[in-house]
Amino acid sequence: MSVDVTESMLTRFASNCDATSVTSALAAACTRYEINTPRRLTHFLGHIYHESSGFTRLHENLDYRAERLIQVWPNRFPSLQKAAPYAHNPTALANYVYGGRLGNTGPEDGWRYRGRGFIQLTGKENYRAASGWSGLDLIENPEQAAEFNGAAHIAAAFWVHKGLNAVAELPDEDDAIRQETELINGGTLGLAERRSAIARARTIWA
Repeated sequence: MSVDVTESMLTRFASNCDATSVTSALAAACTRYEINTPRRLTHFLGHIYHESSGFTRLHENLDYRAERLIQVWPNRFPSLQKAAPYAHNPTALANYVYGGRLGNTGPEDGWRYRGRGFIQLTGKENYRAASGWSGLDLIENPEQAAEFNGAAHIAAAFWVHKGLNAVAELPDEDDAIRQETELINGGTLGLAERRSAIARARTIWA
């Protein structure tokens, strides 16, 4: 049984998002990548809802107070004095904390390839990999990942790249959700919240 994503349905599921823009983007991406059964769709939407704060976060928030920088990156910011130049300075912070890793080699790569999209793609090597499985040129135009159509396209392509359509259809749904979570982020971070979001999606689309 095929299922659709409509604006009224998405509004019920994610009331704080730009439902008009997000619906159009998700509907196109789900059709393209055959996320088109109740299990596939509810699992996909539940995970992406969790990853993107309800389809509202398209850019990584790098605007931190100095005190918070010490908490988030204690090895890089062992003191307020060290953290002060990067407080409320997102560009400098991204270039510092992401520079020289995740495939970033240029002095501005940390900022250029900061977290974007519904799955918070981060780092030049991840943008390059995503270019391969999404068909988008994200190295030359990384901002595509923070546009609704690009964010939905990348998220759906990632879902299929990881084989998650098949996982979503496993007989044991609880096991399927756990496996999906591990394939998405390498562990079970946010598992309870993901289960809750998928359960809510099920009341709308199943």
